[in-house]
Amino acid sequence: MQIDFEKMGGLVPAIVQDADNGDVLMVGFMNQEALDKTLAIGYVTFYSRTRNKLWTKGETSGNRLKLLWAATDCDNDTILCKVRVEGDGLVCHEGTRSCFTKPFDLAAKEAANA
Repeated sequence: MQIDFEKMGGLVPAIVQDADNGDVLMVGFMNQEALDKTLAIGYVTFYSRTRNKLWTKGETSGNRLKLLWAATDCDNDTILCKVRVEGDGLVCHEGTRSCFTKPFDLAAKEAANA
């Protein structure tokens, strides 16, 4: 499988999804080295854009992401990782299970446009 890392300057988004219930847990970025390490060790590894280095999710918290299945999208520029969360299940650095916990208030937008 060839991933198009050049489209976004050497990185691609990696979507992390709970393999059991389909919840989207987080999104990170991978370069070729992070993808290779993920596939080699079986735990999701990202490239940190702020620290300019690889990091395997859960290496300090214990909330590791065991890779069960992975695929690319139709454009070969995004990776989907289906995982089983190890540890206490709190994937987000803010202490929640998912990073996606801040919904938009769509009702307020509709009311403003009425």
